[in-house]
Amino acid sequence: MTYLPAWDQVLRVLTLSDFNTRVVVVGVGLLGMAAGIVGTFTLLRKRALVSDAISHATLPGIAAAWLVMVALGGTGKWFPGLLIGAAVGGLAATAAVLVVRTVLRLHEDAALGIVLSVSFGAGIALLGVIQQMRRGSAAGLDSFIYGKTASMLVSDALLIGIISLALVIVAVTMFKELNMLCFDAEYAASQGLPVGVLDAVMLALVVAVTVIGLQAVGLILIVALLIIPAAAARFWTYDLRLMTVLSALIGALGGFIGAALSALVPRLPAGAVIVVATAVGFVISVLFGTRRGLLRLLVERRRSDRRIRREHLLRAAFEQVEGRLGATPGHAELKAVAVDRRQLAHRRGWSRPELTAAMRAGHREGLLQPAPLEPESVRLTPAGAAQALQIVRNHRLWELYLIRHADVATSRVDRGADRIEHVLEPDLVAELEAQLNGQADRAAVAASPHELRGDEP
Repeated sequence: MTYLPAWDQVLRVLTLSDFNTRVVVVGVGLLGMAAGIVGTFTLLRKRALVSDAISHATLPGIAAAWLVMVALGGTGKWFPGLLIGAAVGGLAATAAVLVVRTVLRLHEDAALGIVLSVSFGAGIALLGVIQQMRRGSAAGLDSFIYGKTASMLVSDALLIGIISLALVIVAVTMFKELNMLCFDAEYAASQGLPVGVLDAVMLALVVAVTVIGLQAVGLILIVALLIIPAAAARFWTYDLRLMTVLSALIGALGGFIGAALSALVPRLPAGAVIVVATAVGFVISVLFGTRRGLLRLLVERRRSDRRIRREHLLRAAFEQVEGRLGATPGHAELKAVAVDRRQLAHRRGWSRPELTAAMRAGHREGLLQPAPLEPESVRLTPAGAAQALQIVRNHRLWELYLIRHADVATSRVDRGADRIEHVLEPDLVAELEAQLNGQADRAAVAASPHELRGDEP
């Protein structure tokens, strides 16, 4: 017996041929889109865990709504009524967090922990009471804990889709205000924006996403749809607009894939599959993101290490020539005087493999050339001499600044300059020259503040 769907089933789901499948998949996709957009502002506002507390607080609201509807003579299964109860529970949790944080002056994480645990405990207790009632066994409220995408009615999916679309419109309409709130609330307040109202609107959006997501992924996993897409989008861009769009796409794609897999393999828990599909997007973003992805960081780190090694090599070559001449060399002297490989390794403390790698890179980049009749030595090319002059000049500018304006001892200034010289930009170099008030010649390399030691063995 196989659990793999036939190809015609896969094709029908992917093309959304069935009306029920089309409505459910599109509804959950819109839910993922709304969660991604709202989650972006929540994440940047550092309110990510508030959604967790709100989601757990919806359980007692759902149970209380069921009890009220049954007491009024209904069945207790009217979906809009349950959503209203969930919304009331989420809003009550939000208010409780604010009260605990502001009135009792507890830290926000403590307030979230208190509200989350108490709310979920109250919900479980109410579910226990409901199960003891005559109609409690058929209530089916436990499905809101894990979600029941596969068994959603068309009306439920349409309601989720409509509310999700409305939330997207609200978030897009208030994009500028929410942007200012997330990045600098004090500046937003100085511009006359009602920061408290905007915070309340953002939390209301979180409550709305949480409530409509109960049917799809459940109250435990809905927080994943609010956090994961936004966190994944941050690895691709620093621009908030693009981040919001990417977060919406990741959330929508995760919802679409999860609902489609649930339709193909009914025994798979749909809510969990939706979250796993979204988490796959997060892993891909972590690895291949164009701004903060691990692959990009590794490439940049490798490129930076090569550049620093090249600059160290050229500076060591300059200092060796300087030691031989007993004076600061110019461009012509740097090209004419041979540099001993062993002394380069000694100056930098490099092992033989490290020196070999640096020398190969220098030859490959046209900075070094063989020295005729001196197999253990090399010479700087014109390009290498020019770069060596600039590198040493920047290094000594920073040394002079530290000695004369930061009171750093001459014997210890080299270490600080060695760390900063690799990130000195032209405008910073110009500022250093201005700070030194002409003490450093703009066209020449300053003499080393250290005592020249000549050639080292």
